[in-house]
Amino acid sequence: MHNVSEPHPGPGEARLRVKAVAVSPVDTKVRSGGLGTGEFEPPYVPGMDAAGVIDETGPGSRWEIGDEVMAMALPLSAHGGAYVEYLVGPDESMTRIPTNLDMNAASTVPMNGLAAIQALEMAGLEPGQTLAVTGAAGTLGNYVIELAKHAGLVVIADAAEKDRGLVEDLGADHVVARGDDVADRIRAIVPDGADALIDAARMNEKALPAVRNGGAFVSIGRWAGPPTRDVTFHKVNVFREYRSADKLDLLRRYVQDGVLTPRVAAALPAEQAEQAHRRLEGGGARGRLVLTF
Repeated sequence: MHNVSEPHPGPGEARLRVKAVAVSPVDTKVRSGGLGTGEFEPPYVPGMDAAGVIDETGPGSRWEIGDEVMAMALPLSAHGGAYVEYLVGPDESMTRIPTNLDMNAASTVPMNGLAAIQALEMAGLEPGQTLAVTGAAGTLGNYVIELAKHAGLVVIADAAEKDRGLVEDLGADHVVARGDDVADRIRAIVPDGADALIDAARMNEKALPAVRNGGAFVSIGRWAGPPTRDVTFHKVNVFREYRSADKLDLLRRYVQDGVLTPRVAAALPAEQAEQAHRRLEGGGARGRLVLTF
């Protein structure tokens, strides 16, 4: 869990001494080579978001030594993932941590926050329109609901009974039971179907009937959908947001203003990464698991 040699930033880049890394399902895929390897050779370093302290800057960097930042990382890239002591990245992959968060909580914001923003951009809804959300009790679903309500949307979200209170507290206008028949439950509220659906639970064809004709289906799992419905299909690709400094800074402000509510399920020492991955794969975590350095 450390760099073989300390990397150094180039022009327009900075290096942070990592203090906390959020654990995500992407990490387990990187560990197993499930994302594909491309030009990069093993070992593959997982980790897509981190928080830490800038300790070295490259020429022209806007950061200063001592700045506390949260950052997005790309595991299969030249700089690699965030499970390292020192993470180098372009200035645009970082923003200051929110003033009301510690390092652990700040590390949970970048990837899911950027994915939520991208998903809502793809949904393309106006205030007053209806958004359905599957997987609402997970971190991505949490952020989608909170950002959707901030944008003036009507939100229908799914939840297990044990998570109903959490999803209601996030601001969902309607909460339906999760399960294979979730589309029927959503249609019971909006008979013509929702204007858009963000499928954070990756239910794919089981969730599709919840969307009205002419609506939008946003897939987190890159499902393309069948050509038989008058529905526009979108596939979230958070890797495209690696240099989205403006969106990262918007997330920082949203957290400070109380629009977004990061949740840490548990913090474990970095040496217990394997245990954290097992716990994640076991399901049921509400909030993100965090590795501390």
